[in-house]
Amino acid sequence: MNIHEYQAKAILRAYGIHVPEGYPAFTVNDAVANAKRLGTPVMVVKAQIHAGGRGEAGGVKLAHSIDEVRQYAREMLGHKLVTRQTGPQGKKVNRVYIEAGCHIKKEYYLSFVVDRQAECVVMMGSEAGGMSIEDIAAKTPEKIIKEYIDPVIGLADFQARRMAFNLHFEGPAVNKAAAFMQDLYKVFIDKDCSLAETNPMVLTEEGDVLALDAKLNFDDSTMGRHPEILELRDITEEDDKERKAAAEGLNYVNLGGDVACMVNGAGLAMATVDIIKENGGEPANFLDVGGDSTPEKIVAAFNIMLEDNQVKGILINIFGGINRCDVIATGIVEAASLLSGGEEKFPIPVVVRLEGRNVDKGREILDKANIENLYPAADMDEGAKKVIALVNAGKK
Repeated sequence: MNIHEYQAKAILRAYGIHVPEGYPAFTVNDAVANAKRLGTPVMVVKAQIHAGGRGEAGGVKLAHSIDEVRQYAREMLGHKLVTRQTGPQGKKVNRVYIEAGCHIKKEYYLSFVVDRQAECVVMMGSEAGGMSIEDIAAKTPEKIIKEYIDPVIGLADFQARRMAFNLHFEGPAVNKAAAFMQDLYKVFIDKDCSLAETNPMVLTEEGDVLALDAKLNFDDSTMGRHPEILELRDITEEDDKERKAAAEGLNYVNLGGDVACMVNGAGLAMATVDIIKENGGEPANFLDVGGDSTPEKIVAAFNIMLEDNQVKGILINIFGGINRCDVIATGIVEAASLLSGGEEKFPIPVVVRLEGRNVDKGREILDKANIENLYPAADMDEGAKKVIALVNAGKK
């Protein structure tokens, strides 16, 4: 789960981390009122979307007057912002953040993230603040400094001070930077974050260390013990299909292509996405119906995949274990009937590969149903090639 920058900064502020004063705005009038409330000579108008790269895309503007705040807020609110992380479709800006400017002396990058290979949390820092970590890694990997954190001990004082020295903080700023790191680590642990990032973390001309930007991502599986975080959820920032799938107990990720996948098990789902790509297709989604599939769940999955005409063909790839192939087949038949108003057909080609528990019963159910636009496949490779060929034929 993600939250907006201003929400992340409120959490950081509660932990004693210095952040510039600022207030969210949902209308142009709100933005103007907040600018007057700040009363600073320089203000920053920031688009609030769940995506990085806002600055280079025009989503962060310096304003030197109330009129400029009004102008920038009007240009952002209600309009789409396209960044390197949103894709070409962009994201609509429904709120902006009006923040006081500050005197920046030096910018840094700092984050905490789980390193699954090292099996621990790692603190990453860099003097190349303001750049994405991917850009730093590509252009100047030697500038990324890491401290691996013992989960029993936590972030040790010497590690925080060592990071501060390696980032070339000097004098009193060393202790301030180290304290900043300790506080951000506490946020990461207390709030069950998967990422706690401030980019840039800045040293001001006055010698203060503060978070000029903040990004917190949270482990979804821990939200049951963080109702205060769940209250910050902005569903307008979430993919509509992914949200509906979660409500149905489905694991769904929109991948943007036109060949949909319905699979049971995350490993098989990833393999199916790969084999579609390998055969020249563009996967539309990752959809894991799980191990407790029911006909109702299969029908819900079809409705989500077919919702907005993105998908031109579907590959159903099921290996029956806990799931039974006959239950999956029954769901497919019900979906065909519901989608066609009882005519037993699919609006687009659907290729089905069934294997495993009760596979003979499942295949028999599909054969007897005699559904139009439904095609069997003996294995994954045949299924991928067949659905891609049918989708390509439909484009001609």
